[in-house]
Amino acid sequence: MWDKLKQRWDVQSGWDVVIILLVFACTGFSTMFAKKALYSLLGLTPDSAAWLRWGLALLIILPLYQVLLLMWGWIFGKFSFFLKFEQRMLSRLTGMFKRSR
Repeated sequence: MWDKLKQRWDVQSGWDVVIILLVFACTGFSTMFAKKALYSLLGLTPDSAAWLRWGLALLIILPLYQVLLLMWGWIFGKFSFFLKFEQRMLSRLTGMFKRSR
């Protein structure tokens, strides 16, 4: 498993894989707490309209995740890796909306 991740992410050591996984974990937890705080601030509960919760998640939480991913990547010294990761993901997302000619 480690070798597959090292190859996929183009990193040299197992410690790089551990750091990258740690960054993803920290980003996920940070996003979860930010989402909970935002929903609480706005007075949203699990009984609130699902479309409103999903809309906020797409408009605010998803971009927040991207920013937090870069922030945690910078803290752990992997900013350049996560910047490239974000750029690849953005190009894939924008590629989905381009028409084939």
